[in-house]
Amino acid sequence: MSFIADKQTLDDLNLLGKYKSNAIFGLFNKVYTEGGEKLLEQMFRQPLTDAQAINHRSMTIRWFGEKAAKFPFDKEEFTVMENYLGMGVAGGRVTAGLNTLRKKFMNFIGLDKEYPILVTGLYTTIALLNRLNDFLSLLEEGIWENPFRNELRSVKKILSSPKLDWLAKHRGNTQLPLLKIVAYDNTLRLTLKEELAGILQVIYRVDVYIAVSAVARTKGFSYALALPKSDHCINIRDCRHPGIEKAVANSVNLRSDSNVLFLTGANMAGKSTFMKSFSIALYLAHMGFPVAASVMEFSVRDGIYTSINVPDNLQLGYSHFYAEVRRVKTVANDVAAGKNLLVIFDELFKGTNVKDAYDATLAVTEAFSEYHNCIFIISTHIIEVADALGAKCPNLLFVYFPTVMDGSIPRYTYQLQKGVTSDRHGMMIIENEGILTMLA
Repeated sequence: MSFIADKQTLDDLNLLGKYKSNAIFGLFNKVYTEGGEKLLEQMFRQPLTDAQAINHRSMTIRWFGEKAAKFPFDKEEFTVMENYLGMGVAGGRVTAGLNTLRKKFMNFIGLDKEYPILVTGLYTTIALLNRLNDFLSLLEEGIWENPFRNELRSVKKILSSPKLDWLAKHRGNTQLPLLKIVAYDNTLRLTLKEELAGILQVIYRVDVYIAVSAVARTKGFSYALALPKSDHCINIRDCRHPGIEKAVANSVNLRSDSNVLFLTGANMAGKSTFMKSFSIALYLAHMGFPVAASVMEFSVRDGIYTSINVPDNLQLGYSHFYAEVRRVKTVANDVAAGKNLLVIFDELFKGTNVKDAYDATLAVTEAFSEYHNCIFIISTHIIEVADALGAKCPNLLFVYFPTVMDGSIPRYTYQLQKGVTSDRHGMMIIENEGILTMLA
């Protein structure tokens, strides 16, 4: 089953986008190969939903990180090898060989430009396959404890094949006789075509794992542990936003008997950033990627729904409030169907009047809280609803982000505290900005 994360969620969390400012994809996109970048994007679009698969990928990335492995190729030379191996080969060995000889002759008389490209590709591929062999030798210590050992073993087996016993002999050689060029070219692009295509796929994975592990090492990220769905818990310590330098960390422990985090706090106190941080951590954890936290354990979810920046839709005639209602309906449909979800609602029903927002927040939160297999984080400015919910829903955890006043200037700690805020500083901020004085 595919992990659920719709466009609204992906946009709220700014997960995807190669050229999108501050996208989480860009944070990890330090790969060297085009194939690695495509694989990275695929991993972002297809988080895993099996605890064993998640933990296996996580252990693999961690292993490369502990080895502090460096990717052995630069982008330009690797592209030369990719293009060479991807060049079409017509017919069998004899036809392909004759075609190479024809290219050589036509190039000699100035009528063909493909032969130099072919020869450069061959020499580059020989050099890079030798370098790959060296790289595997460096990793060989402890290779059989490596969760990626089967893939590395398969590459090693191909490179040590009798069909490639000439590789090491020609390390650094760029002056091969014509008949050897024909023979080696046939071997690489025809006889071992599928095997070398498989090696490229392994290299792409290595590229991604090395890049991601390096980000984890540089940023101080840790590796989450995936637990069975039936555990219904998310335990995260020192969670912070991965894209914010010196972000304040917060810890949360949610279980089936305390599965609703009810969050209050003033504007700019940190509610939305915390909810994004928490959701991003869970999303990355399902990818098997490192997370911006010191410790994380989580039961596997079927997906994540966030409602942080729900837009209106003028083309369809949707007001902001109606867009919110439709969003809640979409989430309710999957919750009622029994899916194990993380659900984030940032300021429920802020598009309507206070009385309706109070009634709707109370009713919807109470109804969702009955689904103990899901985890909910719900924020609101309507703090009065907390008393009513506390009396009805024992599985709610009430937390808030405080505001500290320095005279008439608010200061925010961004540190979660238990309870419900009583902060109301909207008018004070308006007065501090001098709006009323400007209009006097």
